[in-house]
Amino acid sequence: MKYQFESGWLSGARRVPTPHCNDRPDGTEVDLLVIHCISLPPGQYGGPYIDDFFLGRLDIDAHPYFSEVAGLRVSAHILIDRSGRVTQYVPCDKRAWHAGQSEFCGRSDCNDFSIGIELEGLDTDTYTDIQYRTLAGITAAIMNTYPAIGRDRITGHSDIAPGRKLDPGPGFDWQRFHRELDQVT
Repeated sequence: MKYQFESGWLSGARRVPTPHCNDRPDGTEVDLLVIHCISLPPGQYGGPYIDDFFLGRLDIDAHPYFSEVAGLRVSAHILIDRSGRVTQYVPCDKRAWHAGQSEFCGRSDCNDFSIGIELEGLDTDTYTDIQYRTLAGITAAIMNTYPAIGRDRITGHSDIAPGRKLDPGPGFDWQRFHRELDQVT
């Protein structure tokens, strides 16, 4: 599938707007793509919990782990689930709250200048074929829309928040991702 953006929204994505976002600082150029992973509860796939978490309506009584993340206000621009379905929570021209305390090339607060994509997964697990293909297609569209994002400006959450975050983890095959990206760019 060929993806494109219009007014910050990705064509063909399921839209689930979250209040967990805000405007980027004036004059900020979007020039970084950060790849993450998420599963709620950890290691369990499917279900409504990621949407609920990003929307601030996660029922902490639904699973013991949820009390650990209760009250967090986080989001990502885009989620790619295990089947390749794409959900967008925040338009890319807005600041999603995905990176937290972070730094890239000497610049802190990566949320200000980055787009965050979550892969449904666990940092110790592998990802599906369709997730790699979908991620590559969306990345190509992002690079086309935001030309300051080159291959050297695509990174993992672990690289911008070392010691604090591990995702997308050792199960994410960067070489495979770049091969998939080569096929669509």
